[in-house]
This record gives sequence, structure tokens and C-alpha cells, in this order.
Amino acid sequence: MAPRLTYVESLRQALHAILAADPQALVLGEDILDPYGGAFKVTQGLSTRFPDRVFTTPISEAAIVGMSVGLALRGFHPIAEIMFGDFLALAADQLINHAAKYPAMYNGQVTAPLVVRTPMGGGRGYGPTHSQSIERLFFGTPHLKLVAASHLHDAGALLQQATADPEPVIFVENKLLYPLPLLLDAQPDGLWRATTDGANGYPTVTLRNAASNLTPDVTIVAYGGMSRLLAPLLAQLATEEIRVIACLPGCISPLDMAPVVRCATESGRVLVLEESQAAFGWGAEVAAQLHSQLGPRLVTPVRRLGAAPTVIPAARALEEQVLPSAASITAAVLDLLRA
Repeated sequence: MAPRLTYVESLRQALHAILAADPQALVLGEDILDPYGGAFKVTQGLSTRFPDRVFTTPISEAAIVGMSVGLALRGFHPIAEIMFGDFLALAADQLINHAAKYPAMYNGQVTAPLVVRTPMGGGRGYGPTHSQSIERLFFGTPHLKLVAASHLHDAGALLQQATADPEPVIFVENKLLYPLPLLLDAQPDGLWRATTDGANGYPTVTLRNAASNLTPDVTIVAYGGMSRLLAPLLAQLATEEIRVIACLPGCISPLDMAPVVRCATESGRVLVLEESQAAFGWGAEVAAQLHSQLGPRLVTPVRRLGAAPTVIPAARALEEQVLPSAASITAAVLDLLRA
């Protein structure tokens, strides 16, 4: 059997395909030229193959995204890389007040189709300012999409979809997913994967650890990097005869709730999981919508799990205590079953 394509290889191949197919596509960011090829090597080989369409930039996130907005307004299709997602806040004005608003402000006479790729998340011991998941700051912004590919998704296909989107997209890539193989088929450890096309154009992936004719005990709703914990955890829980279905939307804002509601209805017990803090976050919105749409069909109130409400330490042992883990997810699942 040929080795599975890794997450980073999928994204890299997608970028090559995008530039080959679209002469208006450009890539810009810090240290993305060969031989370095970017901090996480997603852009490796691009500047060698497309030397006139891959640009290295100064260390200024506001300038990177600001230039991307201007390029998009002039008909180009820029793909910007922000080296660490923590610094996306420095480009918030350009994203929230410029890219997302210009089409409405100019009565549809302009569009700003740009993609901002950025790695989020901890687990690498990078410390408080290089380990956060700050996509939460942009949730709910009208006409600004947030896409987060898990390694259960075809990551490259999602990136290609994002570049074809007429609206600006923040494309969230979890650091710990880069070396992992994509899980795009039925797994030998008894997991079943299915893809549902979303109303927003981005697919939702579900993963089960029991045959489809069995009712799951718990539904876990999550996105992005949490897939690396869920795939092995579902296999482990199956050995304890705990049936779980995991639901991972590709587009996390705006959120197509239909597949989430279907998955939640199957079990009536729901855990919403995110790597960022749970308070005032994505999980709170998902829980609110589930309670509004399902009401008494929920066996117990939706449970939320996220990072501890503090900065992320650099020391690995302390970092593991702050971020969600297989142990904390298992404990939350068991609590739901006792409710």
C-alpha cells in the first residue's frame, strides 16, 4: 500500500495546483522562498517553480494582509501566509474593516477574494505568544469565512475551495496536523468516515467507532486540530463499548448547523470540543444553537471543553495541563454518560 499523503503535502500540492491553474493567483508571506520554504514548509518549491508569483515580505502582518486586500481588489487572487496565527490580530483591521466590508460598502462593485493561511494551536512548546488558537476573535464577522481542515478532511481540496471563494477566507491549519497522514478512507481500526457537503460549500466530516446501525452514546462536535486526538480516542472508546460519533465541520464560521444537528440528534448527548478556551467561544455558539433547535431531544445539556483560561506555558508538562487532552475528553464523555 502506498503511504498516505500527509496534511502538509496535501496543502503544498494544492498550492502548486492553484498557481498552475490560475494565472491571477499569488502567494506572499514571511520567509516563504526556497530553500527555506516557510516555517512549516507548506510553500516549499513554490518560489522555484513560480518565481514571479511568490513574494517574501517584511515582518508586518498588517502589511501582508493589507497588500493582499489591494491585490484582490485589482483582480488578483492572493494567498497570504501569516507565520503564526497568534499574530493574525495585527491584521484584524484589514480583515474585519476592509476585506469583509468593501463589497457592501461599494454596492457590490468590488470583491475581495483572498485567503489568509495561518497555523494555530499549541503542543510544540512554543510558549504563550506562539501557541494560541485565536480564530475565535473573528467568529461571526459578516462576509468573512473561517475554514479549519482536520486531517480527516482532504486539506488540499479545502484550500482550493477557499481560493475559489468570492469572499475572504481565514484558513486555519493546526501545527500538529502537518506531519500526520490524511485519513480519507475506512480505517483498519474499525472507524468509519463519511463526508457531507455543506450548505456553505465546505464539507463536514463525521467519524464513527461503531457500525452505522448502532445508536451512538455521545456526539463530539469539534474542528481542525482536535481530529488528531479524536481518531485514536474513538478507537480506544470502542474497546470499552462506548459508541461515539465525531462531527467536524470544514467551515467553522459561518457554521452550517444541519450536519451538526443530525449528529447531535443521533445520541442526544453532545460534547463540543475546541483547543481555544471554552468560555465565550465557538462551543458556546454551537451549544446555543443545538439547544434552540433540539430542545427536549437532548438527553442532557451540551457540555463544552476547551483550554484552561490562562496563557499557554512553554514548558511541555505545563502546556499539557492547559490544553485539551485525550484524558480530559474521555472524562467529559464519561460525565455525559452518567448524566
